[in-house]
Amino acid sequence: MTNRREWLSSLSTLAAGCFATGAMHSHLDEACGVDDTNNPAAKVADRTTTIKLTKLTATPVHRKVFLKLETNLGVTGWGEIDQLETQVAAALARSLFELLDGENPTRIEHLWQKIYRSHRDMRGGPFMTHTLAGIDMALWDITGKLWGVPVYRLLGGPTRDKLFMYPSPKATKVGAGSQPFSGNPQQIEQFVKAIENARKQVGPDGTVMFDAHCALPPPFLIQLAAAIKPFDVLYIEEPAVPGNIEVFKRLKQHIGIPLAVGEQARTIWEVITYLQEGCADILQVDCAHTGGITQLRKIATLGEAYHVPLAPHCVTTDLGASASLHASATIPFFLLHEYYPSISPPGLVTKSWSIDKDGYASLPQGVGLGCEIDEAKLAELAKAPHKPEWPTRGRLPDGSIADY
Repeated sequence: MTNRREWLSSLSTLAAGCFATGAMHSHLDEACGVDDTNNPAAKVADRTTTIKLTKLTATPVHRKVFLKLETNLGVTGWGEIDQLETQVAAALARSLFELLDGENPTRIEHLWQKIYRSHRDMRGGPFMTHTLAGIDMALWDITGKLWGVPVYRLLGGPTRDKLFMYPSPKATKVGAGSQPFSGNPQQIEQFVKAIENARKQVGPDGTVMFDAHCALPPPFLIQLAAAIKPFDVLYIEEPAVPGNIEVFKRLKQHIGIPLAVGEQARTIWEVITYLQEGCADILQVDCAHTGGITQLRKIATLGEAYHVPLAPHCVTTDLGASASLHASATIPFFLLHEYYPSISPPGLVTKSWSIDKDGYASLPQGVGLGCEIDEAKLAELAKAPHKPEWPTRGRLPDGSIADY
């Protein structure tokens, strides 16, 4: 006990000296033996590796931009930018590399925050988050290659052995185009028939979804939802144009079918309101829209807290789809995943997973994202002229512009 009292007394004396008024920091350095050389807080750099980012190449191809990140040690990573005007997105990615040049690529969260918060007027917008998503994918690809493991191993490991995909023989989706504010019986019936046929196609043990594409105004969707109730639709996707949560609350009040939201919700800050207001039964956020693997995982955790699963939206090539599958494989609350093989130009991307006869994708294999890019094919495809994707379906019979 005597020794303990002496120790505590000495500690108190030292603390008093360290926190004395006047030149406090100087006293801390001298009395506590902590200076810039010995201070752990000043040693945040990774001292176990000399790897640094050295180059970013952005290549527009069709409606995508392929990003290649290079390092001084020869390890490279690939990512994909989706659903933007490609020339603008490529230029933005090249400009943002100023924030990455010379950085350690394995500090993924740090670099995500550095880019996202770099410009107060771009933070959170689609150009920032879609472009950041491609960069984020490439950083995870590099890190997985450095550790010699698939990316999902770095995320805590898989929570499942396979992932249910759609469209497949047992899962299909019916889509909608722009419609007037309120439908007549014939307009409603065309969708009812399409959904009825989809149910017959997959059978009573299959899955049918309906994508409203933000194109059906609330009165029309309320009418339609009542008519399709007998066909047990898994969810109605994109029920309204984002921007006013009260519209989603009104739809939730009148519609008895689960609502899937989030395709246009970028980051946790846009998703949280849907959860807090009880408007989201399923989150169908997109890895390539919301800031990449890093942000998708955080959104999944938010959903888990509200018992809301993820059904990731995905209209990327096999590269972006692989990134999304890595993240999806690790989350506890997962429903199903979108995927269209036809989006990938033949011969451009070699993926490391396959889909079985029942519609389940295997876990990606290999290191990093498990994808290889044929760079000669990429250069060839990049030479082909391509027009930006502007809406072609957003017109009503009277000539007015509609949502889609």
